[in-house]
Amino acid sequence: MQHRRPRLSRRAKIATAAVTALAAGASVTVAMAGEDAKKCTAFDTITLGKYYVNNNLWGQDKGKGTQCVWDNSRSGSTISWGTDYTWANSAAGKDHDVKSYASSVLGWHWGWKVDKASTGLPVRVGDRKPVRTTWEFSVSSNPGTMNVAYDLWLHTKNTADWQDQPTDEIMIWLNRQGGAGPLGTKYGSVSLGGAMWDIYQGDIGWKVYSFVRRSNTTRATLNLDDFTQALVRRKLLSNDKYVSGIEAGTEVFKGSGRLDTRKYSVDIG
Repeated sequence: MQHRRPRLSRRAKIATAAVTALAAGASVTVAMAGEDAKKCTAFDTITLGKYYVNNNLWGQDKGKGTQCVWDNSRSGSTISWGTDYTWANSAAGKDHDVKSYASSVLGWHWGWKVDKASTGLPVRVGDRKPVRTTWEFSVSSNPGTMNVAYDLWLHTKNTADWQDQPTDEIMIWLNRQGGAGPLGTKYGSVSLGGAMWDIYQGDIGWKVYSFVRRSNTTRATLNLDDFTQALVRRKLLSNDKYVSGIEAGTEVFKGSGRLDTRKYSVDIG
């Protein structure tokens, strides 16, 4: 069946001003509450060491439904968490409107919730620091129209806070279902991390670059610096920008399903 590709309607996010100082033992496994202690209120958060999981329902006004998040475990810099959802369009919503992006957050997300020093961010693009990440997840059968993707935020300075709009956003799509498609138009393609990716370019007041993997996967081991440098080589991104935030989760357009992250980590430098 041929699906119409939805456009990606981007989010007007809500800033979080609270800052929490954290200390986490590098080799200690922490038992968490699990699925029996779901958080289902919009923008509920769960802190997991240097990360936090955000029930980010930024597009809920365009939808009718619910979404919850929960945490499973943390061991050093590796976390496990999940989300389930049911979304339909509201009277004001369309199939191409994203309703939510439940995700883990490292660093900046319209402000700093976790102690900045513990995150390893921001990093200057031109410094070429490796940003190594591993993500293993599963997606339920027939999960609706959705994607599973990283979301990187960039600024012109290393002191960005809640009031500072990003200059660039980079999405890295590992998996997409139900005809979901990225913002903008196709710019080109690139081979990175053992896979082929199509690059899309759009603008929503800041530049949005999307790397869409040509074949779906549920497991990735990547150096995210490879993606910023791919844009630098194409003169789409400058070396003096700073990566301030790194997120990983699912954008849901419509439907019912769940994402289970079995293993996720980001290590910088």
